[in-house]
Amino acid sequence: MRYDVIVIGAGMVGTSIAWHLQKSNSQVLLLDKKQPGEETSYGNAGIITREAVNIKPFPRSFREFFRVLPNNSTDIRYRWSAIYHLKSPLLQYWMSSSPKKVKEIDKAWSALIQHCTNEHDPMIKASGADGLVRKIGWIELHRISNSYEYAIGKAKKAADQGVEYEVLSLAALKELEPNINFEDYVGGIHWKNSWQIKNPSNLVKAYAENFEQMAGEIKQSTVNSVIQTEEGWQVTTDGETYLCQDLVIAAGPWSTSLIEPLGYKIPLFPMRGYHQHFKMTDKNEFSHSLFDANKGFVMGAMDQGIRITTGAEMAMSDDPKNFNQLESVLTYARNVLPLDVAVESEAWCGTRPCLPDMKPIIGPAYKHDNLWFAFGHAHQGMTLGPVTGRLIEEMINGKPLLIDAKPFSSERFASKI
Repeated sequence: MRYDVIVIGAGMVGTSIAWHLQKSNSQVLLLDKKQPGEETSYGNAGIITREAVNIKPFPRSFREFFRVLPNNSTDIRYRWSAIYHLKSPLLQYWMSSSPKKVKEIDKAWSALIQHCTNEHDPMIKASGADGLVRKIGWIELHRISNSYEYAIGKAKKAADQGVEYEVLSLAALKELEPNINFEDYVGGIHWKNSWQIKNPSNLVKAYAENFEQMAGEIKQSTVNSVIQTEEGWQVTTDGETYLCQDLVIAAGPWSTSLIEPLGYKIPLFPMRGYHQHFKMTDKNEFSHSLFDANKGFVMGAMDQGIRITTGAEMAMSDDPKNFNQLESVLTYARNVLPLDVAVESEAWCGTRPCLPDMKPIIGPAYKHDNLWFAFGHAHQGMTLGPVTGRLIEEMINGKPLLIDAKPFSSERFASKI
């Protein structure tokens, strides 16, 4: 069958792109090996992070380096085999983390983040998904006074970009969340205009269902190859061959395997994350998602229960699971609130797609016409899916762009290939 556009990847990013294109009267096919929202978009902290106007650079201080080196931190773990295989993109990541470059990257990054809730909102309303989103903000907790004061300083600067926040004393925290044990903390920051998602996977599914209601098509199949022909693009799956004029690659960490045969060697690298749900009771019930800034984990109230989400593990996608980081996190989380009954027999494990300059690729491929890339959103695919979808739709249809998209061009990696 032939379509105007085929989008490969049915996470938040790919589904949002398909939604925007279908809404603009293109005939769109959304392809993925799984149903929408069942891979990387399933396993996250469930926060639309309006406050995240700054990127997360590679640690460059000796103090931070020696903190991470023993490989027992709760916020970041690594495997030496992954460090070896990823040494080139990690070196680029380190080079991109100089103060001068971080300032430049922050400017482009914040332009995307500033539109995150505004672009989610019409999709939430159109999909009837209001019940999945709580517009109450979330709380960042600090154990150390120095880091707390530094975070407050950053919050003041973020306010210039429309971020709304409130500094909370321990008494204010206890009033807001009476079931939480705050004895190990010195204070918190309430990020007020960020949103919580009660079920990230179901939010993607709601967007996908609305896409189908607009006559978009979703097919579950593994993509084996993409080929450019005189008639456009040909996408071959396990059982079918599809044709289209425009092809969008939005397959998260699996994107590079699709485009490498076409001559693209984008330095995408994986960052692994884990989460586990625990039964919510009257004793541990709470409303606002909580981020332990010093230990690097999130506690969120989800439909499935209390989700405890780890920081990052630097591991290859096919490495065996290692739950040690999650177990370390749980020793701290259990001191914050009771976590007696695990919902799943085994914790979730998944991979997020990262790029060394901490920005996603959003826009046309630099070697082929009518080929578009939308991947590399790292931990912010859930947040940035809708604004990415809008930008790709505007590009394909030749419309004025919401923001300057040049910083997200794939051409920035062309000289490295």
